[in-house]
Amino acid sequence: MQNYDLTKIMFLDIETVPQKSAFDELPDELAYLWEEKFVSLKKYLPEKYDDNCTAAEAFCTSAGIYSEFGKIVCISVGFIYYKNNEMCFRTKSFAGDDETKILTDFAKLITDSWNTNEHRFCGHNVKEFDIPYICRRMIINRVVIPPILDVAGKKPWEVAFLDTLELWKFGDKKSYTSLKLLTCVLGIPTPKDDIDGSQVAEVYYRERNIDRIATYCQKDVLATAQVFLRLNQLELLMDSNIEHL
Repeated sequence: MQNYDLTKIMFLDIETVPQKSAFDELPDELAYLWEEKFVSLKKYLPEKYDDNCTAAEAFCTSAGIYSEFGKIVCISVGFIYYKNNEMCFRTKSFAGDDETKILTDFAKLITDSWNTNEHRFCGHNVKEFDIPYICRRMIINRVVIPPILDVAGKKPWEVAFLDTLELWKFGDKKSYTSLKLLTCVLGIPTPKDDIDGSQVAEVYYRERNIDRIATYCQKDVLATAQVFLRLNQLELLMDSNIEHL
């Protein structure tokens, strides 16, 4: 593995939900477009959507992962730093009902302090999901995308993203390994000890418990950092050196 300055890596994860708590709350045009989308999903993912599944049911379970029909309710970030020669870790979250504020505050953090050629972003499947989702939602919410996140026209070696899923593949293009599975095989405590991604929408719309979602998201960030350290054959972070803001 390549050597990186660990203090210049921002570990991140996002949590998303459908834009509305139920399909019948969507504006008519967006509802029609979701029904069109659902036809394609049933065609290409028949193992996930059986013949009895309706567009309304699929909206509640799946719309959150598509940036056109979902929204971000939490972005959690984590940073490695050193104190008394010990490696420490700090996490914080941008979370709530106001997606524009979440994205604006996150963009400000990047613009103010995470914008040099040495800085990196690390997540699990971050190249295919988290960063593209964030950028699309920034456009929709009219938030200026920080240049370091905008990969349009950049060469591969100019992209500042480190993806633990990609690192684990070692060039294998045909498989997907979840963060939960990866932490298990690497002997890292699971971040899924309370809820998992499939339950976030229910916790958001029914429980109205954004703090629970933020805590879960921060656990994913920590788990990603631990996986990155293991993939680079480095010592894991000690529980006593982990701080959640």
